Amino acid sequence: MLNQVNPFDSSTGANRLGKPLNILVILCIAVIAAWMISLTGIIGAIGFIVLPFIAVYLYCLFTNPIIGLYTALVLGFILLGLARYLRGVQVGLGMDAMLVMTYIALIISRFKDKVDWSPINRDITWLAVIWFCYSLFEVVNPEARSLAAWFSGRGVSLYMLMLVPLTLLFIDSNKKLDTIFFIWGIFTILGTLKGIMQLNIGIDKFEKAWLDDGNAQTHILFGKLRAFSFMSDAGQFGGNQAYSAVVATIVSLVQKDWRKKLFFIVVAILGLYGMIISGTRGSISIPLTGFLAFFVLRKNMGVMIFGFVLLLVVFIFFKYTSIGQGNDQIRRMRTAFDPNDASLQVRLENQKKLRIYLASRPFGGGIGLGGVKAQRYLPNAFLSNVATDSWYVLIWVEQGIIGLLLHLFILFYILIKGSYAVMFKIRDPVVKMKMAALCSGMFGVMVASYGNAVLGQMPTSIVIYITVALILNWEKFDTPAGSVALET
Repeated sequence: MLNQVNPFDSSTGANRLGKPLNILVILCIAVIAAWMISLTGIIGAIGFIVLPFIAVYLYCLFTNPIIGLYTALVLGFILLGLARYLRGVQVGLGMDAMLVMTYIALIISRFKDKVDWSPINRDITWLAVIWFCYSLFEVVNPEARSLAAWFSGRGVSLYMLMLVPLTLLFIDSNKKLDTIFFIWGIFTILGTLKGIMQLNIGIDKFEKAWLDDGNAQTHILFGKLRAFSFMSDAGQFGGNQAYSAVVATIVSLVQKDWRKKLFFIVVAILGLYGMIISGTRGSISIPLTGFLAFFVLRKNMGVMIFGFVLLLVVFIFFKYTSIGQGNDQIRRMRTAFDPNDASLQVRLENQKKLRIYLASRPFGGGIGLGGVKAQRYLPNAFLSNVATDSWYVLIWVEQGIIGLLLHLFILFYILIKGSYAVMFKIRDPVVKMKMAALCSGMFGVMVASYGNAVLGQMPTSIVIYITVALILNWEKFDTPAGSVALET
């Protein structure tokens, strides 16, 4: 008969810890931890607590690099909001570090087999390269007198250059496409819930300090707070929530699983509500033009007529009625339809001044040197003392008419080519609707960016850079089994 091993005879974890060498190691770790905490205080203590979680995360990242892309999407939503709690910390560098680390993880994880870079050989990648090269050229622009300013505005082109290839490499199946939608939807829900908390429960001391730093001027109007959630400001919050609402509404239409359908309906409703409580007037153009684009992409006359009538009713409600005028948010959004609005007139006047100044500067004044944000670099410069407001005006001011035309060409190239694929090439009806959702949402953001700098700020910019790669990589998802895969 075989001898059975008595479990009580085996060495336990406690026995192993009782060995002198192990005790010495634990004591050394404890002494080093105590010394570090004594030097760094509570930050050091938190660091030692989260260190094991960071180690686990890094292990997962280097074995499955797609986690880096998902993390970048999450960071896009929360990084700028974290700046209120980590004052003095360059939180924007967190995105750079995450993207660089993802590329390193990708190369190391496939070190033996080597990375197959062929999927990134697409027109969208070369457009990103061209846009980055032009932005890099701005370093030697004679008008640009601050390298630090260029670095502060690096996200204009650098994040597109880094995110597009990662998206082409990693998001190559319908399941992964859905994961992008779900992460996006979750943070849309969380964003609106945070905004509701700010309005009904109140802001915390860090948010109050942020308002007291001068942001109250634009975020407290007539004694009412404009919700900004955990995003950079109310304008970005409203624009992103409206963008999310358009995409989620369309995506919900093709969900067969009632739980997924309910999820995207909730995202759409809370996205629209977040847009409203942000008090951002220009964001209403995103659902109006986004759904208009969707109705056209459907190529169904009945759907188009119904959609146009619905949008006309919304337009008449805001433009020609006073219904809901007692509501602060509705009253503020209604001013977006007033061509004589004082704010609009100021913007138009600023654009006249800029047109004269930029007439002899085809390459603009340099990246990071447009608008009041540039006062930290060149406080007395002309461009530092004229508000840009619009994203396109900002590009025009910083990169000149040549940069603006190149930027618009890239955006419209992506939108037109993607829309053509939706209308005439994509076979799978589910994939067709999801690409239509991305195209429609992008068009809405492009229109809204005339009035606000929606497109170029996180999280919208990060989502847009991922979106453009998805739109022009539709072949990866358009398979005969595509619609089944999306629902499994």
